[in-house]
Amino acid sequence: MHDALSNHDFSTNHAVQKTKIAIIGAGFGGLAMAIRLLQQQITDFIILEKANEVGGTWRENQYPGAACDVQSHMYSLSFAPKTDWSKRYAEAPEIFAYIQGLTDQFQLRDYCQFETEVLSAHYQEQDCEWHLQLNQQRKLIAQYVVFASGPLHVPQIPHIPGIEKFKGKVFHSSQWDHQYDLNGKNVASIGTGGSAIQYIPEIAPQTRQLYVFQRTAAWVIPRDERLYSQLEKKLFKKFDWFRKLHRARLYWSNESRVVPIVKPGVMKYTQKLAEAFIRFQVKDKELAKKLTPDFVMGCKRILISKKYFPTFNRKNVELVTDAIQEITANGIITKDGKERQIDCLIYGTGFITDPRIYLKHFDCVGRNGIELKQAWKDGPESYYGIVTKNFPNLFQLLGPNTILGHNSVIFMIESQVNYILQLIQTVDKTATQAIEIKHDVQVQFNERVQEQLKGTVWQAGGCSSWYQAADGKNFSLWPTYTWKYWLETRKANVADYNFMSNDAKQSKKTSRLNCNDKGEDNL
Repeated sequence: MHDALSNHDFSTNHAVQKTKIAIIGAGFGGLAMAIRLLQQQITDFIILEKANEVGGTWRENQYPGAACDVQSHMYSLSFAPKTDWSKRYAEAPEIFAYIQGLTDQFQLRDYCQFETEVLSAHYQEQDCEWHLQLNQQRKLIAQYVVFASGPLHVPQIPHIPGIEKFKGKVFHSSQWDHQYDLNGKNVASIGTGGSAIQYIPEIAPQTRQLYVFQRTAAWVIPRDERLYSQLEKKLFKKFDWFRKLHRARLYWSNESRVVPIVKPGVMKYTQKLAEAFIRFQVKDKELAKKLTPDFVMGCKRILISKKYFPTFNRKNVELVTDAIQEITANGIITKDGKERQIDCLIYGTGFITDPRIYLKHFDCVGRNGIELKQAWKDGPESYYGIVTKNFPNLFQLLGPNTILGHNSVIFMIESQVNYILQLIQTVDKTATQAIEIKHDVQVQFNERVQEQLKGTVWQAGGCSSWYQAADGKNFSLWPTYTWKYWLETRKANVADYNFMSNDAKQSKKTSRLNCNDKGEDNL
């Protein structure tokens, strides 16, 4: 099913759907794209979702204590706001309910095809179209494709010797088994990332014994949590300027975090406070040391919780820093030879973030027969995380170097959606069929991004993180302020692009390329 899709495949008797825009994924990104299309009176689109419901990350991550570490009013769409958030940092069920509410409000289910997985995508140069192979032998032809599948959806499951022998319960935090009762059980949790620090305090009181296996300690700072009062909610609802003012205050306070990120010397002062926080919350001094990272704060994602460190004061919680040697039928043996008996193993190990790995079964072939994973063999690169050379009419949300380490990705998604809308509208206005970023424009952009990343805490903080590829190249993060990203993407520069027409509709204007033109002509 994952084989390359030939033209012959599309000439068979299987019904072929056609649409102007195919959106892959019904998470925040895909739904934001759909809402903005509707607001622009564009209705010729389909949302393809492999699951049976909208929600993306917030549909899947329903583990105990799941919550957002970005403030509620910043983690919602500016053009479809929610005024009655219950508290400063929303929990997963409330965010999921908000997403479902948006879906109902804008009747987006009418545009969704659930349980639909995209197996491959092939650009047909002669027609300026994308041919998508879907599951159940279905096909779809689209002028534009929007990747809105997000970077955090394929669980990272480490291979541990002996795991196949284990007779107990095993699951990843994003596939939490709520039917399994943890009461009175010996539980092992592997990993101390964003998910683990949220569920560990929640499950610790239920378990007979909880073993937290830590490879690398995490920097955790207090969560400035509070409930919104009824008065605040009324004001947010009645006065839009009041809500916008609150949102603006949150935005600029988040943006201020860039300073210590680009100047790691400044971060060391913040780090002193974080170290004091650990010592204050953890009674055992030796344990506090083990929970204190040995890299500069911010090098890996900074986590927020008031509950995580106090959990280690409990008698039934043990921090294990020795590496795992193997798993037996009923336990885990660490490198020091000690075996701990367990009933349940939970992976709090996060997600595969390198698209070259999580897209390994997905063929995406652009112009000149170039496959996307091959184009990205030296590390994923694009232009503002939205468009990629040799892939006309293919757009991405939260693509390379547009994830954030300090503010809300929703802000980035909105900027990207508006930019994509501009490109689609420009193609329509010019009576062409396709648009592709010029090669040299993309190359220069990425050189600038990588230069900006040098010296940041992410690159010079003394750690390896999911922000980086195995060779150390940072392909994930936007290197500076988000307002700069907004400013640079607010208006698409048509001079950065080649426009193409299909052979049947070829314009006489020499500035346009044939869809199957192999040249690197400039406008």
